[in-house]
Amino acid sequence: MRTGWFRPAIAGRTALGLLLACALGAAACAPKKPVLPPPAGAAKFPDFVYPDAPGSLASAPAAATHQLGWQWLQAGDLKQAERSFAAALKGTPGFFPAEAGLGYVALARKDNKAAVTHFERAIAADAAYAPALAGRGEALLAEGQREPALASFEAAVAADPQLTGLRSRIAVLRLRGLQDDVAVARSAAASGKLAEARTAYQQAIAASPQSPFLYRELADVERRGGDLDAALAHAQKAAQLDPSDSRTFALIGEIYEAQGNPAQAMGAYGSALALEPDEALDRHVDELRARAAFAAMPEEFRSIEASPSVTRAQVAALLGVELDELLKKAPRRNAVLMTDTRDSWAAPWIQSVTRAGLMEVFPNHTFQPRALVRRGDLAMFASRALSMIAAANPGVGADWRNARRRFPDLSPSHLAYPAASLAVEAGIMQTASDGSFQLSRPVTGAEAVATTRALKALSERAAR
Repeated sequence: MRTGWFRPAIAGRTALGLLLACALGAAACAPKKPVLPPPAGAAKFPDFVYPDAPGSLASAPAAATHQLGWQWLQAGDLKQAERSFAAALKGTPGFFPAEAGLGYVALARKDNKAAVTHFERAIAADAAYAPALAGRGEALLAEGQREPALASFEAAVAADPQLTGLRSRIAVLRLRGLQDDVAVARSAAASGKLAEARTAYQQAIAASPQSPFLYRELADVERRGGDLDAALAHAQKAAQLDPSDSRTFALIGEIYEAQGNPAQAMGAYGSALALEPDEALDRHVDELRARAAFAAMPEEFRSIEASPSVTRAQVAALLGVELDELLKKAPRRNAVLMTDTRDSWAAPWIQSVTRAGLMEVFPNHTFQPRALVRRGDLAMFASRALSMIAAANPGVGADWRNARRRFPDLSPSHLAYPAASLAVEAGIMQTASDGSFQLSRPVTGAEAVATTRALKALSERAAR
């Protein structure tokens, strides 16, 4: 009996164990339910572009796992997100949105190089896949590769025009990039690193091709570097974009001047002055005009200043050029017949100074253009010019008109004394170191130039 009772009891316990074992086995054999993320809250990475599954991939078995990975990513659990995206790829190897998801996981971890690799795998599967293009742009930008990042952002917007937030990002980056390039360019230019400055300006122009100041500043760098043709082209482009900037026309004038084109330079300077008065530039134009006029003169005129002596023709030309305004206002005398000036290079100026009474024609109707001019002669010409200046402005020269200078080699009774005294007292001519005037010494070219320029300066002061 005991044994019998035992046996059924044993049998019952055995059956119960088998049932429990089967139940446990069934639980072990059932498919595992995925671990779900916590309830949705604030997204950890709101700027990330969701890598949705396009076309037929949207119905792929991996799509749900991929979406779960994105939820884990936005919940901030990067490990679970990575597992989900990896599972989606493992289940469906061609499911490239999960590759982009892995790229965003790497981007969240600030592993930018790995992120670029994942994004580019997704782009290799679909070159117009906007989420991967946007993500790659973020990773490249974090790596300091601004231009490739901008190109990737722009490709993303082209693929998906709905990415409006990315448009404003592109605009801001372009502005910042432009500012950075301009700062680098200006710093390099100021340091004399012209090649570096030129490259930076070219990059800035590529980003903002309608900014006239960039072309103007690039042109100035090229001018300093000696590339005048490129400088002129860029300066003219700046003027075309902004014809109201006087600085651009002044720069064009400088470039023309460096090219040896004074007439075009003066035209550009004139445009600059018409837009904005500038005394320094105005004086420079006057100097340039004088240099251009001087360059157009015959060699006999251009060689005066270096000559050890000067002729009457040369002095007539000097007086005619430097005192042109004064001579125009002087009473005109009748022309006097001169038999020896027709073939002279200085004939126009000889006519001008003789008709104004500044220089004389000799009684035999000759001017003697090749005769040397001595200091007594120059003093006489200067005194006549001084009288003309005083006649135009009686308040000028009261002091020097009444002065009587003493010279150790020239008595007050000498016919040339009044002219010599007047010229020296007015500061138009100088004495020798011992105070002597030296009437008969030939005038040097430098003395003749200094005297005529001093007369011109005095005449201009008197005319104000």
